[in-house]
Amino acid sequence: MKTYLIDDDDLAIYLTEQLLRAEGFSNCICTFQSAQEALDKLVSKKQRVPQIIFLDLNMPMMDGWQFLDALAPYQDALRGTCHIYILTSSLALKDLEKSRHYDLVAGLIHKPVDSKEIRAIQSLFEYDEIVGDEPCDC
Repeated sequence: MKTYLIDDDDLAIYLTEQLLRAEGFSNCICTFQSAQEALDKLVSKKQRVPQIIFLDLNMPMMDGWQFLDALAPYQDALRGTCHIYILTSSLALKDLEKSRHYDLVAGLIHKPVDSKEIRAIQSLFEYDEIVGDEPCDC
């Protein structure tokens, strides 16, 4: 399944991507250090929409909340096909509460991401996964 991983931290991207690959989560992982770059790619309509987006909240320039706000005009088109999981190192309950106001947000995951969380998400989408040798269009 096509997956976007959006995080400004090189190490977090590396570790999360390695975990996703080790768990067989996705055959197509597109990584972005900039939420704006990911947004531009997502709304360009030139590529297949990712089924899963892992989105860090605290990033410079455009943070995770701003990314979610910018998706508002596309929400109807993305609903049911694109599921966003917020990645955060914060333990603030306000983040969880705020995330519930976004229809595209499927859940909130505390960093570091672990295998159990990845397998739980994977089990929700195992029947939707696109199989075959479809090229990854990052």
